[in-house]
Amino acid sequence: MALFPDGLWQQNGLCMVNAFCAHEQSPENDSRKMSTLEERPACLGGTPTRQSAPPTWPIADAAVQESLLKCLHAGDWGRYAGPFCQQLVHELATRHAVEHVFLCSSGTAAIELALRGLNISTGDEVLLAGYDFKGNFLDVLTVGARPILIDVNPTTGQLDVTQIAEACTDRTRAVIASHLHGGQVWLPKLRQAIDDRGIAIIEDACQMPLAPLSSHLAGTAGDVGVISFGGSKLLTAGRGGAIVTHRADVAARIRRYNERGNTAYPLSELQAAVLLPQLAQLDERRIERRQRVSELAAALADGTAVELMNPPDQVAGTDYYKVLLRYHAEACDGLSRDQFAQALQAEGMAIYPGFRGLHLIHARSRFRTINSLLQATRADAEWLVLHHPVLLAGSAAVQEVARAITKIQRFAAEIREANLPDRSPFLLEDDLP
Repeated sequence: MALFPDGLWQQNGLCMVNAFCAHEQSPENDSRKMSTLEERPACLGGTPTRQSAPPTWPIADAAVQESLLKCLHAGDWGRYAGPFCQQLVHELATRHAVEHVFLCSSGTAAIELALRGLNISTGDEVLLAGYDFKGNFLDVLTVGARPILIDVNPTTGQLDVTQIAEACTDRTRAVIASHLHGGQVWLPKLRQAIDDRGIAIIEDACQMPLAPLSSHLAGTAGDVGVISFGGSKLLTAGRGGAIVTHRADVAARIRRYNERGNTAYPLSELQAAVLLPQLAQLDERRIERRQRVSELAAALADGTAVELMNPPDQVAGTDYYKVLLRYHAEACDGLSRDQFAQALQAEGMAIYPGFRGLHLIHARSRFRTINSLLQATRADAEWLVLHHPVLLAGSAAVQEVARAITKIQRFAAEIREANLPDRSPFLLEDDLP
């Protein structure tokens, strides 16, 4: 599913423009029309920076089409387990240098299976960042354990490993370390904090599969690694995920839970068929995404209301499923983060608020926190994310993003006075891992 189907973009984008054209047509606003339509934001009746929908995902790919047709013509699409799944398991095992790989139906299912493989259940505690995908939090509850929320590092936005020791109790069984928005959890330091406590690490690499990070290949430094093949992910099959581990005991528990005369959380042959060519292209596309993010960082370096976090020159080997941007409302006459995002969406930019802070959307009885989660609260209020397809659309597309941000900043006071609607005019596909 495209994040912005063309018809949807045209219909809702024009609705937003028309709503503000009515505001602009009043006599008291005549003096504001000195700027040209090209200069004005679309939400104030101007011309969008990008006059078509943002780049869609997945992109047209001849290799994917060829693999899909091969699966179709061979009849493998109707098999429970066939050569495409077998080849995908082999490729993932080889590239991760592990003995055990399980394909499954989603990244969320993969986290649950990892928890079950580690024998985590009622009464156990699992540490994770207060800013993380909500499915990880709910998976901990699903197996009967209790989430313990840790604040995030203010510079990188990742799990703050300096708070891990304080959070541990005799019930702590695992840590979910999610690499998010181009950043990375520093696994060596995390491992030092917990190794003598018998606590396991689930490394969530759903947003950056097989990225060559500073200290290791993403997904390989924990007891269990998890990747995602969700519809919006860098490797996509619409849905799907995988678990990788070097631990035979974890693999045995996953196998016992998952295999019930048939696989309970399956990945199909058709899905494996479309994933194999994407896996072959992953390294090349990562290089291109990193180059585009470097260009965006340079374009946003001087005086914009948006700060690009985790640029490539600060995070070796990282990949970008979402590019993390910190919004500074004080540089935009107090225009709210959500209004800023909506104005950018009207410009044709796939920029959205980030995750909600987990402590702000779940009942306090369901979790325990360490300290005040100040940074996770700030993230909930200030962070924006740029969706990755634009990073494969060339330098010009990235420069459009920078121009749109500059345009909205220039007209921020006027946009704030115009009272943008609270809800985004666009529908974003669920951010499933």
